[in-house]
Amino acid sequence: MEKRKVEIMDTTLRDGEQTSGVSFSAAEKLTIAQLLLEELNIDRIEIASARVSEGEFQGVKGIMAWAKEKGYEDRIEVLTFVDGGLSIDWMKKAGAKVQNLLTKGSMNHLKHQLKKTPEQHFTEIAQTIALAKENNIDTNVYLEDWSNGMRNSPEYVFQFLDFLATQGVKRILLPDTLGVLIPSDTFKFVSQITTKYPTIHFDFHAHNDYDLSISNVMEALKAGIKGLHVTVNGMGERAGNAPLESTVAVINDFMPEIGINVKESSLFKVSKLVETFTGYRIPANKPIVGDNVFTQTAGIHADGDNKNNLYFNDLLPERFGRKRQYALGKTSGKANIEKNLQELGLKLNQEDLKLVTQRIIELGDKKETVTKEDLPYIISDVLDSQTYQEKIIVESYVLSHAKGLRPSTTLCLKIDGEIIEEHAQGDGQFDAFMNALAKIYTSKQLALPKLIDYAVRIPPGSSSDALCETIITWTNNGKEFKTRGLDSDQTVAAIIATQKMLNVVTN
Repeated sequence: MEKRKVEIMDTTLRDGEQTSGVSFSAAEKLTIAQLLLEELNIDRIEIASARVSEGEFQGVKGIMAWAKEKGYEDRIEVLTFVDGGLSIDWMKKAGAKVQNLLTKGSMNHLKHQLKKTPEQHFTEIAQTIALAKENNIDTNVYLEDWSNGMRNSPEYVFQFLDFLATQGVKRILLPDTLGVLIPSDTFKFVSQITTKYPTIHFDFHAHNDYDLSISNVMEALKAGIKGLHVTVNGMGERAGNAPLESTVAVINDFMPEIGINVKESSLFKVSKLVETFTGYRIPANKPIVGDNVFTQTAGIHADGDNKNNLYFNDLLPERFGRKRQYALGKTSGKANIEKNLQELGLKLNQEDLKLVTQRIIELGDKKETVTKEDLPYIISDVLDSQTYQEKIIVESYVLSHAKGLRPSTTLCLKIDGEIIEEHAQGDGQFDAFMNALAKIYTSKQLALPKLIDYAVRIPPGSSSDALCETIITWTNNGKEFKTRGLDSDQTVAAIIATQKMLNVVTN
């Protein structure tokens, strides 16, 4: 079956920049424009609004200079206004070749914002389009607030469309400006228009105020729309626009009659770059590009994946340049851990695997982050703990550190069933802990090994809340040995390593 081609127009650099607190530099705009057109193969991009600022002008000028060399000038669009030719003059100076002219698509906006009659508005629009043609600039026309126009003043909308049909514009753009459409209305309104004007190219521009943007996109496509407006990560004013990533996945998986040119495998890469440039964090549960979307947490799911991929669907992470992950935490089962061990090239016997699983569950109960990179440290910690019998236990402790006061520790230690408590100060919290421990050992006339080296390491790429491993080197009776402690807190990890030391020398 021959697919019906639909254009994808990305407006991250224009409408997406209306996200609160987001502003791209000229260099960032050029980088994103290049990725959208060349890496993702987006059909068209809308990069700016005319006459906004000098920075915006320089950004457009830089993009258009690059586009001219590449032959992309007709794929780059700028939002313009009915302003007596000022926007056209701005575009000429910037080198832009396609304007998206903002006009009023509802009688409510026309009457109360412009305070003009339809005839007055149409006359000024015709003059703007004619001026654009004289300057070799193509025109697309936005019908702002068109969705409310179809609800409240449909006769005006069709009067407007009748007029535009005589103007030779390239495309008519139908924005759900206030995000008020529901899917049934989208299908009804778009169908009425595409049926009446079958030869005109209409674009649909969804907003996500009710989290219905993708549903509305699907209905607009069913109704015969020929172009869609999207943004990377769904950025945009208020709740944002239809997200590029979900739009592409939904079309490819559920609308086989529709053909689009977007390269799926580059979506995640571009998404993360836009996140970096904007500082606008992608929610972890956001479809396609969120951190969690290809992460299985429940152990039963990992077990099912081992048994004929029972928990896979068509959203395979490899499509988007990603990999499936198996989270480690309190709901992890042995299957989750085995999946992660396989990626690290490690294998444990069933007894050791059971112990490691239990340790990860304990860490998860403490709400500590556990990653695949932590596994070797956890394995080392668990297996090391099996080499001795715990006769000495750090029952409890209080660590304090306050400005202007020396750090101090109150320590409660159990030695062969006897509880002993001591308090001491030191140059740091761990030093204070060791001083309290020394007092206890002195009182019991026990020799305490000497600390000669102290090192801390975290798995490569780990975040600040990841596990860290503290490795302490001790000397006792002329012999050196090391113990390790594992925790998300460096000092606690050192205390764990110290408790191991006490039991190693006792055993």
